[in-house]
Amino acid sequence: MGKVTGFLEIQREQPTRRAVNERVEDWFEIYQPFPEEKQRDQAARCMDCGVPFCHTGCPVNNLIPDWNDLAYHGRWQAAIRRLHATNNFPEFTGRICPAPCEAACVLGIDQPPVSIKVIERSIVDRGWDEGWIRPEPPEENTGKRVAVVGSGPAGLAAAQQLRRAGHSVTVYEKNDRIGGLLRYGIPNFKLEKHVVDRRVQQLKDEGVTFLTNAHVGVNVPVEALTEHHDAILLCGGSEQPRDLKVPGRELNGIHFAMEFLPQQNRRNEGDKLDPALDILATGKHVIIIGGGDTGADCLGTSLRQKAASIHQFEIMPKPPLTRAASTPWPMWPLQLRTESAHEEGGIRDWSINTVRFEGDAAGNVKKLHGIRVGAPPKFEPVAGSEFTLDADLVLLAMGFLGPVRNGMLEQLGVALDQRGNVATTDYQSSIPGIFAAGDMRRGQSLVVWAISEGRKAAEAVNKYLAEKTVPVAQLQRA
Repeated sequence: MGKVTGFLEIQREQPTRRAVNERVEDWFEIYQPFPEEKQRDQAARCMDCGVPFCHTGCPVNNLIPDWNDLAYHGRWQAAIRRLHATNNFPEFTGRICPAPCEAACVLGIDQPPVSIKVIERSIVDRGWDEGWIRPEPPEENTGKRVAVVGSGPAGLAAAQQLRRAGHSVTVYEKNDRIGGLLRYGIPNFKLEKHVVDRRVQQLKDEGVTFLTNAHVGVNVPVEALTEHHDAILLCGGSEQPRDLKVPGRELNGIHFAMEFLPQQNRRNEGDKLDPALDILATGKHVIIIGGGDTGADCLGTSLRQKAASIHQFEIMPKPPLTRAASTPWPMWPLQLRTESAHEEGGIRDWSINTVRFEGDAAGNVKKLHGIRVGAPPKFEPVAGSEFTLDADLVLLAMGFLGPVRNGMLEQLGVALDQRGNVATTDYQSSIPGIFAAGDMRRGQSLVVWAISEGRKAAEAVNKYLAEKTVPVAQLQRA
């Protein structure tokens, strides 16, 4: 490595976040610039560890020690080439990935791990600033046509890989803008949308065709895909939310998180929403049910909308402050994670079960009745722990149960697995020529897993279309 003793001499450092009182007044990303000197210092902490477990901790198998060494030596253009060799969109993962690579870092056994995510973002942002990231259209076209359904991270990664293999690629997106979860699921304060736009433009310049407001199985018949394409890749995500079936669930003001979050992203795009359909936290007592990333996104959004109060509840017990003994290195650790939104306000609580909702005469939610519970799997109620809270807006952020079954999947007739996801063998469904990737295939997961799935599915599609075509995995030019 560039500095053999770097991990002994340099402490882990991260970019600082903007002051809370400043950032809750806008929708911009929360981190301050990180100087180049600090970027190189953090890259210097990467050890010559022999077996880099970060490779296996990362779902796209990023060549992390390689580009850490290049960053330390200031060879940024070479670093972006190594980064792109395994990851189509490092600016996405460098912003919103929870960094399982860092959990697997060998240095993390007894010290704070290498700041891999920071270095990744630094490399790719410099690549964009310097103009090193350009369209890479194929030199030849195969004449094969591929339909990709869904323009989230899996669909975009697959579309880019397939296009670079020389196939004609059309991406069908049901929404009015491209990006899927990146566009309408993740708040701007975590991922500003110009970051998505510039990648979409790169794909367009490479020859990928995008069709918006094209909901396959609804306003686009599945026959339009099966009859006019040589292969179909389903990347529609896991969009069936887990519901909370308790008395009062039917009251007005109780919404799924993914009804609430996309609206604010649309406002940030300048869209005018129907006032009758607006879901706003402004001036309301908000309760978020679900303690994961989606719940934290609801928290940060509600704070910026100036809610009167916010509670975030999780039915599971509070995790330990440090890595639990049940998840030793290099496993993904069970431990308390504090998102930026948790620094900004609200009350966060664990081991809480919602018993029922209470409403007013007009049918609007007004109260949440809850109780504390014991450990899983029984979640036994704790006697005498009942409580009631004011609630004008309840947001359900309890995860997802797989893809929506009716519509496209039902009409295509693909088999589903026991969890309700599209069943595949080497990414191919039960119907030859129809493939699946991302959350639609593996269930609710991370953006980095979606990119990995998209790349691997593109390789499977490529092999299906032509055995002698250049392998897609080799097309991210080094």
